[in-house]
Amino acid sequence: MADTSESGAVAAQQKAPPPIDDLMLAMDVVDTLRHNQDLALRELDEPRREAELIDRLREIYRGQGIAVHDSVLHEGVRALKESRFLYTPPAPGWRTTLAHWWVSRRRIGKVALAGAVAIALAWAIYEFGVVGPAERRAQEQRLELTERLPKALERAHAEASGEARVQPARERADEIANDGRSALGRGDAAGARAAINQLDVLRADLRREYTLRIVSKPNEPSGIWRLPRRNPLGRNYYLIVEPIAPDGRVLSLPITSEEDGEKATVSRWGVRVSKEVFDRVRQDKNDNGIIDNSRVGEKRRGGLEIDYLMPVQGGVILKW
Repeated sequence: MADTSESGAVAAQQKAPPPIDDLMLAMDVVDTLRHNQDLALRELDEPRREAELIDRLREIYRGQGIAVHDSVLHEGVRALKESRFLYTPPAPGWRTTLAHWWVSRRRIGKVALAGAVAIALAWAIYEFGVVGPAERRAQEQRLELTERLPKALERAHAEASGEARVQPARERADEIANDGRSALGRGDAAGARAAINQLDVLRADLRREYTLRIVSKPNEPSGIWRLPRRNPLGRNYYLIVEPIAPDGRVLSLPITSEEDGEKATVSRWGVRVSKEVFDRVRQDKNDNGIIDNSRVGEKRRGGLEIDYLMPVQGGVILKW
């Protein structure tokens, strides 16, 4: 009976798992063999020399001051042969990829968050710095072309037409307004604004009224003559005039010279007349120093042209 009990105890002891210390030592033996790959591969290819390998391992541990039981050394050699304690990475696949993502989820999450923040920031900059201003400008242009400019154009046309008292003035207002409407139809805001400005100028011109008088002051010329460039043998005669408003103010008007095409806003200019008219005015001034008949023409409100009271030849000059 005693022998049977002892045999059962021995069998149980053999089947029991090795102590954790022996297991750790066996893993260390395998690790030592892996770090000495030349020795391990060479020795393990010849099983009959396994004892010599065990001796060498024993010397290695002894040199480190570690006492390792022979059973642990044998266990380590067998573990190396059986590839125990060896990590074999799983084969590539979607499961492996998901596992890697899961393990690295914290790092991936930080990267993803940083990327999302960067994308959101870039979107915000683009949206509020580029798209927003562009949309506002487009909206302003649409409002200008569809509401503001059409209303301003029709208002300017109505005001200019309301001042017109002669048919040519009304026709001129209609012509400018039609040009502005055509500009709006093709999306030309600048052209529409130009038409509105022309109507404003026309309205101001129609409202203006004055008498064109010959300058009749001491020591100031009332008339001059010039040798025309194209006809050096002839002479051009001019009366120096100024526009006088009903309240007595001297006005300044845009005038274009016939000599060089220069355009300027002036309060005096020369009107070309015949020699007979020029001599008559000169004689009038020489009589008593005063020109009794000084009115050359009148510009009435609502009209565009000057109604001349003296015969004129049309050309004007700005300098003398």
